[in-house]
Amino acid sequence: MNTRIALDKLGPQTVVREPFPHLCVDDILDAQFAQEVWAAFPSYQEARQSGREFATVNEKRKIQITDFRKFPAPIRELHDLLASDAFVALVGRMFGIENLLADPDLNGGGIHETNSGGHLDVHIDFNFLKEKQWHRRVNLLFYFNKDWKEEWGGYLDLWDKDVKQRIGYYAPQFNRMAGFATGAQSWHGVTPVACPEGRMRQSFAVYYYTKEPPLGWDGRQHSTIFKARPDEWMKGRVAMPAEAALRGLQDGVRGLKRGVKGLIGRQ
Repeated sequence: MNTRIALDKLGPQTVVREPFPHLCVDDILDAQFAQEVWAAFPSYQEARQSGREFATVNEKRKIQITDFRKFPAPIRELHDLLASDAFVALVGRMFGIENLLADPDLNGGGIHETNSGGHLDVHIDFNFLKEKQWHRRVNLLFYFNKDWKEEWGGYLDLWDKDVKQRIGYYAPQFNRMAGFATGAQSWHGVTPVACPEGRMRQSFAVYYYTKEPPLGWDGRQHSTIFKARPDEWMKGRVAMPAEAALRGLQDGVRGLKRGVKGLIGRQ
């Protein structure tokens, strides 16, 4: 791991603590290794065959591949490094979180590719992984985009608790790592992507958890919660509520179907 990740750049001093813990580190991987990972990313069409594509109001033209068995060898090696006991312990020390755990199933993580016209609205992440009974604590994002131009968007933006003031704005530039401690105030998103044809925003995401709840947790579990940016009045007042209502209806229908199947199974 020492020859692949610039460990000397990582420590508690790397993390900005206010308004919530976050960091941004350039040249995080060995240059040759970063090049190998970049070259191994599938095309958008190839990724579409292996992963899940999003096409909602809040998250659009993005594909994620979470099954590490489908990763090309260099990306699989990156995954293994980031899930290693030594690196997970280091992340825990950086953020001051004990007993941190890597998610072997990469729920929501792994390879992320966003095409032109894609975006991810400002949100806080789901806070509890029900299948494992784990609490989500840290997000790390690794970017693999060469010669990325500002006008192409795709920036990670971090916001205050009211989503009124942006407190961080990071380009998805090649061999950069950004990350933050997840919680009730860790509002973040990805600005609209407008890259030219043949380019896309490429990243690798890994999320860490604990079995123990974070200090001050109120016991409430929630899925991803979205908010509109200050300049997205129409989306916040119309499109987002309509999308949330549709999601609620779909969840209700799925629950009803499960209930009907259960009744039939007991007959």
